[in-house]
Amino acid sequence: MKNEPENRITLRVNGAEKQMNIAPWTTLLDALRDYLDLTGTKKGCDHGQCGACTVLVNGKRINSCLTLAIMKDGADVTTIEGLADGETLDPMQQAFIDNDAFQCGYCTPGQICSARGLINEGRATTADEIRELMSGNICRCGAYPNIVAAIQQAMQTIERSAKA
Repeated sequence: MKNEPENRITLRVNGAEKQMNIAPWTTLLDALRDYLDLTGTKKGCDHGQCGACTVLVNGKRINSCLTLAIMKDGADVTTIEGLADGETLDPMQQAFIDNDAFQCGYCTPGQICSARGLINEGRATTADEIRELMSGNICRCGAYPNIVAAIQQAMQTIERSAKA
């Protein structure tokens, strides 16, 4: 077995600086799962079509299966594991529970990260806009009405917190 070329990168993942040596073709998804043991981010289609791998990079949602980790050297990455504040769930995580916005749960981490990114973008104000802007995240179980309700609830909670 010949030596594979490796590059040293640094990512700030869920608030902690992480350094790793990776091959240049390693996706961000594989770096998170295989190098950092953060398995909450799911590998779905590996083609950017299902959204199961969605994470936040510098606050913006991306498909980590389509992103080379080396391209994000120095970036701030938030995964589903990093949304909660200790034992306190992120408002989006709590809203998904309150609204029963999942069935099998496989897509849930990507849905939640995408929804947080959606709120960061500030473009969705109606249920139709939420549906359109979340269309890159597929739920094979069909929990879409509950997902939209959860996002609306979290948006209201976050808006109230910002005003307080």
